[in-house]
Amino acid sequence: MTTAAIITAAGRGLRAGGDLPKQWQMLAGQPVVAHALAAFAGMPRVLTVHPDDQALAEALRLDIKIVPGGATRSASVKNALEALAGQGISKVLIHDGARPMVSAAVIARVIEALDQAAGAAPALPVSDALWRGADGRVTGTQDRSGLYRAQTPQGFRYDAILAAHRAHPGDAADDVAVARAAGLDVTIVAGDEDNLKLTFPDDFARAEAILRGRRMDLRVGNGFDVHAFCDGDGVWLCGVKVPHGKALLGHSDADVGMHALTDAIYGALAEGDIGRHFPPSDPQWKGAESHIFLRHAMRLARAKGFELANCDVTLICERPKVGPHAEAMRAALAAILQVDLERVSVKATTSERLGFTGREEGIAAMATAALVRT
Repeated sequence: MTTAAIITAAGRGLRAGGDLPKQWQMLAGQPVVAHALAAFAGMPRVLTVHPDDQALAEALRLDIKIVPGGATRSASVKNALEALAGQGISKVLIHDGARPMVSAAVIARVIEALDQAAGAAPALPVSDALWRGADGRVTGTQDRSGLYRAQTPQGFRYDAILAAHRAHPGDAADDVAVARAAGLDVTIVAGDEDNLKLTFPDDFARAEAILRGRRMDLRVGNGFDVHAFCDGDGVWLCGVKVPHGKALLGHSDADVGMHALTDAIYGALAEGDIGRHFPPSDPQWKGAESHIFLRHAMRLARAKGFELANCDVTLICERPKVGPHAEAMRAALAAILQVDLERVSVKATTSERLGFTGREEGIAAMATAALVRT
């Protein structure tokens, strides 16, 4: 299944002050919307923009699809949803471009909830007392029981939310309102106090303070794996089947490169190794494709609030020659990890005819992964 992200940035946002709409103002050295887009790196991204802001969007020089916004927020989202049609999207996350500090953990919670629900969105319970007022005076109180402060990204099964927007007659406060009007249930997941929406000038100062106060939490892990050759017609290496006179022997598909990288991620999280999460004694994993293990490791990392900063895989063998396939391997790993290609390195070396790899008895791999808390 493929998850895509829609970032809404077609509004004018003038209450924040400044010469530009708030989503295009600078925050910690980048436009606000650039921070929002970065949170969804590794998945297809669509950015809705006002016609006056087309040049600003293009100047970001990011691998994103830019679509024109509509007269209303709902119209902008519908345009973006239509732009994703026919691309095999199963889940879509719709996020405000003026929320620059959404965490990987919040995004992961929304995506996971969509396995069981047609819609999911983060929110925070209202904890303050609520008043009604007029002319600067308190005129009454409001029970806060069951009330939440809505946040984004609001996630949905793609086909369901597209149909809901096509059927919706006008604008709505958010996409949850559109979904509920179509009869879709929406699950609430835990939001984050730092996931604020920039609206007024003071919000920028608060956002800068949060960014300054965040300490970088960097974790590094290493992985190493070996597999012997056996009879066959090709070897799986980093998600690509490379033609060869032999195959690799293993309980799963024996993708030695992907196994090393998976263990590197588990190691960075202090979560053991593949055998701990997928015991070889369990027959259900016999012949399993190794992307299952790597996806699990990356989901675990994101659930803990980490994102992949970069990874590096080295394959050690005399043959087959890895060079002609290295770029395809990088692309396969990047797709599985849901990260930009520039964060993935795959290379190869020989052992100068020494040891079991030098005797062409098998292949070894080592990997390093760096995780950073977002």
